[in-house]
Amino acid sequence: MEEIQKKIIELRKELSRHNHLYYVLDAPEISDYEFDMKLKELQALEAAHPEFYDPNSPTVRVGGAVTKKFETVVHEHRMYSLENSYSKEELEEWEKRIERMLGTNELSFTCELKYDGASISLTYENGELLRAVTRGDGFQGDEVTNNIKTIRSVPLKLSGEDYPKRFDIRGEIMLPLDGFAKMNQERIEAGEDPYMNPRNTASGSLKLQDSAEVAKRPLECYLYSLTGNDLGVNTQMEALEKAKSWGFKVPDTAAYCKSLNDVLAYADYWDAHRHDLPYEIDGVVVKVNEFSHQDELGYTAKSPRWAIAYKFKAEEATTTLESIIYQVGRTGAITPVANLKPVLLAGTTVKRASLHNADQIEKLDIRVGDEVFVEKGGEIIPKITKVDFTKRAIDSTPTEYIKECPECGTPLIRKEGEAQHYCPNTYGCPPQITGRIQHYISRKAMDIEGLGAETVELLFKEGLIKNYADLYVLTKEQVVPLERMAEKSAENLVEGVEQSKNIPFEKVLFALGIRFVGETVAKKLARSFKSIDALAEASVEQLIAVDEIGVKIAESVVEFFNNEKNLEIIERLRSYGVRLSIPEEELQQMGTAFEGLSFVVSGVFEKMSRNELKKTIEDNGGKVSSSISSKTSYVVAGDKMGPSKREKAEKLNVPIITEDEFLNMI
Repeated sequence: MEEIQKKIIELRKELSRHNHLYYVLDAPEISDYEFDMKLKELQALEAAHPEFYDPNSPTVRVGGAVTKKFETVVHEHRMYSLENSYSKEELEEWEKRIERMLGTNELSFTCELKYDGASISLTYENGELLRAVTRGDGFQGDEVTNNIKTIRSVPLKLSGEDYPKRFDIRGEIMLPLDGFAKMNQERIEAGEDPYMNPRNTASGSLKLQDSAEVAKRPLECYLYSLTGNDLGVNTQMEALEKAKSWGFKVPDTAAYCKSLNDVLAYADYWDAHRHDLPYEIDGVVVKVNEFSHQDELGYTAKSPRWAIAYKFKAEEATTTLESIIYQVGRTGAITPVANLKPVLLAGTTVKRASLHNADQIEKLDIRVGDEVFVEKGGEIIPKITKVDFTKRAIDSTPTEYIKECPECGTPLIRKEGEAQHYCPNTYGCPPQITGRIQHYISRKAMDIEGLGAETVELLFKEGLIKNYADLYVLTKEQVVPLERMAEKSAENLVEGVEQSKNIPFEKVLFALGIRFVGETVAKKLARSFKSIDALAEASVEQLIAVDEIGVKIAESVVEFFNNEKNLEIIERLRSYGVRLSIPEEELQQMGTAFEGLSFVVSGVFEKMSRNELKKTIEDNGGKVSSSISSKTSYVVAGDKMGPSKREKAEKLNVPIITEDEFLNMI
């Protein structure tokens, strides 16, 4: 028995090595036939001796596991989106911005290709693949581990020994162009419709229930980002090299750039040579190379400050504008949308394009029947960029913007200084009603499990809800009869609503849907006023006194709380147990030691992470700023603080304190 186990282990090691040589290094040492014979030998031994089962054996590459339902998994480290840029000037502005924040112009960058595939996060523990999760909404995604194991360029066990005990590595699942062409040829020969583009086909492959079907597809996985604690690397380039040494497929196209001129040269080269690649790209990604700088720059609510995507010029096509429709958003904003004669653009069929607002229609003089140029750049929704006036019909008439709401017939209004028209029928216009409820239940707000946009529409249509407070009186018996609603689904919905009562006050505030109050603003208002009652009584002047709250936001908040219907709904939420204040136990932990003080945090720290330090400042009433000014009270300096930042603090006589000195102030 010991000999058999030894043989199984040897075959696993040998096959893993040959797999890496062939699929990652493109340097095979044995023929496909020899590889297949060894694989069959291992399969036979494992079948005869299930006691030696290993979830990461090379035989799992063949697939066979069937996933009926993909489990939703919360990302341990959020998967952010990237800020986009389209010109040299935008890149230069980004560089200046991060130089100001870091207090140094001695920066270097790593440039990588922006793969046009499906994002994935792989988690490894003790050198073995633990799980694979799709990007989802960045906060949580679907676990697709069985399917990812069939992709031969994904290592199931890592090489070497210097990898972290546990870490995530992010990358892109791609379908190379030749493999995509072959798949489509086979579909055409079988009398089936061809797939539209490699990106959507790769993304769809990850959600196939049968992993054996995924194994048949020539998918690749290109890795580009290590995430976790104690990674043992200090720069992005070092991380890429390490990942390569552990067995990951990291393309050799990444480059170290000492200046923005080097970055632009890299971008220009790949813009000209992108069609020479075996896969699709739509730009390059520029990252600040030093991890200490990345740590200091941090993140906005949506993206890392230390990285930016430089998108290549968008593809363009011409088609006919067949009609214009008008959509109503949850705030009552009217958005005109162009219905187009279907046209193929960047691998997808485009049928609609955004027209933004009345000014845009007038500026471009867009009319029904026009031949228009459509562009698909960084936006998800394509846009019309210009009209081909040489093909305009003689009897063409200018577009007249609607004067009444297309949903409820209410006369539209347009406030001075605003681009969009609005329907003022806030509580009677169906899309506004359902839109507010859909915002309330969304993941970044109340995060109500078991309740989606379609169900909200259904509940409203059946007269069961007219505002988000109505959700809290729904019963299972009311919900079960609804279309596509089983008993278990109804239970999950009611339970999800019940669980939302534990959502913290700052998220409830965001969920209320006050115009101009996004996630970040809601957090600032919650920390400043502590309760909905205090916020409701605040004047415009008191609101403006809060850091980064301007007149527009302040007036919107006051207007919201001056509305009797809003106050009635809030009182109902209170009676149902929704959190409308910061709990007393949390308030006790939030001191006032730093009230009125402004801090800049710079460098690398030993006892606390940068985020913990910033949270401590905010929890004690202080403000965290990214740049030093005459209003800065203290600079908390760690190791590797930027020399320019130190110089500026000294010049303005701003006290520079250590981590220990900061902790002693609490």
